[in-house]
Parts: sequence; structure tokens; C-alpha cells
Amino acid sequence: MPPPRRAKPKHPLRRFPTPTLPPLARSRVALGLTAFAARGVFALQVCRDCGTVHYPPQEACRHCLSARLDWRPQDGAGEVLSDTVLRHSNELYFRARVPLRLGSVRLDAGPTAIAFVHGACAAPPARVRLHAALDRGGAAVLAALPDDEVTTMADDRVLRELTNDPAGRKVLITDGRAAVAAPLARALAAAGADLIYVGMAEPWPPAAVAPYAQIPEALVRPLDVTDSESVTDLAAEIGGKVDILINTAEHHRPRGILARGTESARAEMEVNYFGLLRLAHSFAPGMRARAADGAVAWVNVLSIFALTNFPPHGTFSASKAAAHSLAQGLRAELRGAGLRVVNVYPGPIEEEWSDMLPPPKIAPAALAAAVVAALRDGVEDVYPGDVAQDWLARWRDNPKALEREVAER
Repeated sequence: MPPPRRAKPKHPLRRFPTPTLPPLARSRVALGLTAFAARGVFALQVCRDCGTVHYPPQEACRHCLSARLDWRPQDGAGEVLSDTVLRHSNELYFRARVPLRLGSVRLDAGPTAIAFVHGACAAPPARVRLHAALDRGGAAVLAALPDDEVTTMADDRVLRELTNDPAGRKVLITDGRAAVAAPLARALAAAGADLIYVGMAEPWPPAAVAPYAQIPEALVRPLDVTDSESVTDLAAEIGGKVDILINTAEHHRPRGILARGTESARAEMEVNYFGLLRLAHSFAPGMRARAADGAVAWVNVLSIFALTNFPPHGTFSASKAAAHSLAQGLRAELRGAGLRVVNVYPGPIEEEWSDMLPPPKIAPAALAAAVVAALRDGVEDVYPGDVAQDWLARWRDNPKALEREVAER
């Protein structure tokens, strides 16, 4: 396997330009494409009455005029019919990125779409796979890649900006004691990350620091997300260098809402909600300014229990629901700078505070791999693990039914 492609080193004295974004206008119906692209899924409208597949998105079937159009995942297989190279644009965002290769792709499913064409694609006619991704403004765009299942968007000069590939980037993991932290550091190093800062509240027991001594790119730094001064101090030291922040800080206790005492619930809110808020106050301004350089991302490791409260872990679920709402607000405020906020919703993780939950549970290494894959694919919402996938499907189908079902367990 070839080594990961590294980004070109940045000049430390270079002044980055003012961030620009691609055109943001989208119709309400077109947001269906964006919703699936945010999860890394390419979906198109399919008429429930006649089966016609549609692109671009529309209000009614062009074949039978039915309004019953459902969004369904597609495999993206198709053929480039023609292509061209755009060498000039009046849009500021595209003007800085020409030349751009664009092409007309006829999908095996029926419709024809205009897409960015990967530089490795052969001249038309050529088989390709169409991929839906999010641009820096958070809107869905289509990219045509060679039909080889190996070439990625990060291999192309233009399409790389649709990803947050960690190769050559500086990353901050906010809590090195979290179960996912060490596997995540190893996965990022394997992906080509340039430097991995690992936050850890002092004192540092040898057993907590030991995993990072084996990772040359890792550098442990003092960070306690419950202490505003600690967060501010680290931001002053490295805030201007961080390209990707991954918030792994979490306090988790298996307690129901009616369990006596509020100490555990307060601790969960202090870490899971207020910790994220402190990080946002201290790190987001610098990262927002740095986003003009591209590939800057903020990752929040949340929980699938943020969508619907899981009563045996009721206070933890509530704190993650608060963090989920806060992360949505953070995404909205940072979108104007082109900074992507990635929210990860795993099911129960194999760690001590989930010991009493039955399998399946997601292994920390699998969760780490899912985070790195999301960065490489430019995905916004990630639901790793069997429980998370099942929970999401039931939540999307009938939230009230899910609420009742989990309450009866």
C-alpha cells in the first residue's frame, strides 16, 4: 500500500487570504441531496409510482407528475459522456481554483448529471463512480472518480478541498485518557498526520502517557476541559497551529434520571457540554481564521443516545443531547468560514462505563477508523457501529416509537 499523500508544508509567515465560499443557493428540495451527502451517501429521488430516477432534485416526477418522490441510495455507477476544463470563472471561490475539470455523467440508473471529474479519470467515454460530497459551504456537490474503488478525492488537487484528509495536518485530541484517544492517535499517524497534540489533565500517570510514547507524531499537552484557564493556555500555545480538533472529552456514568444526587449529572454536563463550549470559545476563532487555508475541521465525538434518551443512562444521554444541540450551533457559526464541523454518534463503546450493556458494542479502534474515514471523505454526520446504525434507522422512521421501545427495555 502506498504511503499517505502529504499536504504541502505551510509557510509560517504567509498571510492566508480571506475565506471564500462556493455559491450557497439551493432549493429546499435539493437539501435532500445534502442530507444524504452529509452521511457520505449518494442518493437520488425515485418516483414511488413509476420508478423514474430523478436528477436534479424536483417537486414532481417528470414522467408521471406524481409528487411522491422518495430519496433512495444509489451506487453511482455511470459513464462520462463528455468533459471540459474551466479556465476562468467570475465566482471568487472558483477563480482561485481554476483550472477545473467538469463533465457530463450518464448514470446507469437513468439521469445525467454535471460533476467535477477527477484528474485520474480517462477521457470520455469512461466508466466512473459518482460520489456526493459537501463543499466548503456545506452544500452537496457531485464528483466523478475512476471506477477502481482505490482512487480517492484526496488524490486530486480540486477534489481534495471537499475532504479534510489528515495527511500533513496538525491535530488536537482533547482527552488522551478517553478509550478512543490512543487508537485515534495511531490511526491519524498512519493516515499521515504531521503532528498530533494529545490533551490530558494533570497529573499524568505513566500508564496514561505510555501509549503515546510509541507514536512519534504524538505530543502530550496539559488540557482540562473543565478548567477555562487550562483551555485558554493551550489555545494560546497551539491554537494558531491546529488544523483539526477532535473533542474526545467525555464523562459517562450509568445513572437514570431518578437516581438520587446531582453530582454525576453535573460532572457530565461540565465535561460533555460546558467542556465543548470552553473549547469553542478558545479554539474556534483561530481555526476560523485558519480555514482560508482549507482542510480545517472540528470533530465532536457525541453519542447515539443524543438523539433519543436511553433511560438506564439518562443523565449521560441528556448531556450528550445538549452537546448535540451546541455542536449544531457551532456548525452554523463556523460554516461561513468554510470550517467543517463533524459530529460522530457512536453506539455503546467497549469501555468500563458500558460494561453492563449487552453487545454489540463498538471497539475504540473501529470508532477511530470511522473518524479518520469521515475526515478523508468529507462527511459531516457519522454513525459508527451496529447499534448506532439501527438506532438511526428507527429514529428516522418513527422517533416516538423509538422513544417508547427503549423505555421498555
